[in-house]
This record gives sequence, structure tokens and C-alpha cells, in this order.
Amino acid sequence: MAYKIEGTKITTVRGDTFRVMVNITNNDGTPYTPAEGDSIRFALKSTKMNAAKSEYEDRVPLIRKTIPVDTLVLELEPNDTKSLGFGAYEYDIEITKEDGDVDTFIQASPFILAKELD
Repeated sequence: MAYKIEGTKITTVRGDTFRVMVNITNNDGTPYTPAEGDSIRFALKSTKMNAAKSEYEDRVPLIRKTIPVDTLVLELEPNDTKSLGFGAYEYDIEITKEDGDVDTFIQASPFILAKELD
């Protein structure tokens, strides 16, 4: 696979398949096992680096994916990123628990789309 993960920073090649297992931990560091009724979503947005936009402006996600709670695998298909420009984006991942609690367990983190040559 042509991707690299450093902490929460992800670098992948535009138009490649990206598949990775997501780990969720409780505040005490133990693994969290999603319960029936939980939902997990990934969202990718453009960065706040555009000076013409307020850093507080809520941007519409370019990609939004549901991560299955039974596999915890985030999968981006080639068409998800093929039409996006090379460069820096931001992503986050949140879980909405069955009881309605929401936890953004990966907060606004870098997502880099590297160049492809073809």
C-alpha cells in the first residue's frame, strides 16, 4: 500500500485505494468496542489555509464515509480522491454512540494527497 500514517497525519496517493483499521480508545487507554447502534463517520475537508475564508467558517466535507462498526475499516476508493487536487486537507473521525453521545476521537488532522504520475 502506498500510504503513510504518522500519529494522526495521513499521506496517500491521489486516486489510490486507501484502507486502514481505525482504533478507538476509552479515556483510560483501553480499547473501545463499538456497540450495536453506534455509528462512526470520517469527513475530509479543504484546509483553512485559504486566506479569503474565515478560519471559523464551516466548510462542506469533500468526502464523508461511514466506517462499519463491525470491521472498523475506513476505505477510500480511487474515485473518492481522483478528482481532488494534490496537497493538504483536514479530516476528522467521530463516533455517535447509541445513547446519543458524540466523540470526535480524531480531531482535525492533516490528510495529504500526494501526486500520481498517471
